[in-house]
Parts: sequence; structure tokens; C-alpha cells
Amino acid sequence: MLANQKASKAETDTNADADTNAQTEQELILLCQQGDRTCFRLLYQRYQQRVRSTLYQLCGKSLLDDLVQEVFLRAWKGLPKLKTAKYFSTWLYRISWNVATDRRRKLAQGKDKTFNEYTDKDRLNYGKDLSNVQDTSDLMHLHYQDVVQRGLNSLSFDHRSVLVLHDLEDLPQKQVAEILDIPVGTVKSRLFHARNSFKKILEQQGISF
Repeated sequence: MLANQKASKAETDTNADADTNAQTEQELILLCQQGDRTCFRLLYQRYQQRVRSTLYQLCGKSLLDDLVQEVFLRAWKGLPKLKTAKYFSTWLYRISWNVATDRRRKLAQGKDKTFNEYTDKDRLNYGKDLSNVQDTSDLMHLHYQDVVQRGLNSLSFDHRSVLVLHDLEDLPQKQVAEILDIPVGTVKSRLFHARNSFKKILEQQGISF
């Protein structure tokens, strides 16, 4: 019985902490909307890794720091217009996707010669990373990251976006649909085709499922 009471208390404390964190985040957002830069710095610390991961998987390593900075700059400027604080995460992912889309458009138009999805420079950096690896598991992890990024680069941007957001960033289909401003049915369709294409690409690299 005592064990059950402890388990119940632990669960209650966990739920309370989750409620507190959620409330605190909404309070932070409201303060940011009033121009509080300190609170925005806290939001940045909470979300920058997620934003960075998403942009890396959508765009590659080139200019990654600049892209992350652009996302949070747009977020800071746009926060006063955000009507519902609880949708901040979806809204920030939407900004990240827009930044990635803008970069790709500039590349396609030849306006940004420095941007590329996965350049030779990235491969050189990958090689430098390997020189510092001592553990075999770390080596395999780096190899897997490299292969996955090559696989993502082989997909269309539409398919790549749904695969990154749903399978790699672990977002539900409904939220992915809101971020990309498309129906849930379209997310499901793109996800099906993206997975099949991605699987074939990885199998060509010697990775089977």
C-alpha cells in the first residue's frame, strides 16, 4: 500500500510540474508580447535545439546558425500578433518551415550562392568529426546521421517536410497539417510516399528495415 501511495504521489507531482511548466510557458509568452527580452531569451533556450534540428534536417548544415537566428528574429517581431499562447510551438515550427522554404527559393533562383543542402564542406566537417571519434557506437551514429541526411536530400521538399516533422521531430499529423497549412489527408498521403522513397534510398546505402 505504501508503494502505491508513493507511486500515486509521484504521479501527482509529475502532473503538477507539467501543469506548472505549461502555465509558466504561457506566462513567458504573454510577457514576451509585452516586450520582455529576458523572457524571450528563456523561450529561445527552450526551443532553439528543436528549431536547429528541424532546420538542419530540412536544409543541411550550411548557414545553419543564420537560419536559426532568422527564425527567432521573426518570432520576436511576430509575437505581438500571436493570438493564442498555447499554439506557440506550432507557430514556431511554421516560422522554421517558412525560413527553410525561403532559403530554398533563393537557392533555386540563384540569389544565394552560399546556401546548399548538403555541400562538400559538410562532408569535410563530417570527416573531421570522425577523426575525433573513439567509440564504435559514436562512429556508427555519425555514419547514420550522414546517410539519413543524404536520404532526406533525395526527397522532394514536400515529402521531406512531412517526414522530418512527423517521423524525426515526432509531431502528430494534425500539428504537421497546421504547420504546413495542408489537410491531414494530404499529410498522410505525403508521409506514405516519403517513407517508401526514403526506405528505398536507405536500402541502397545498405541499411535495411
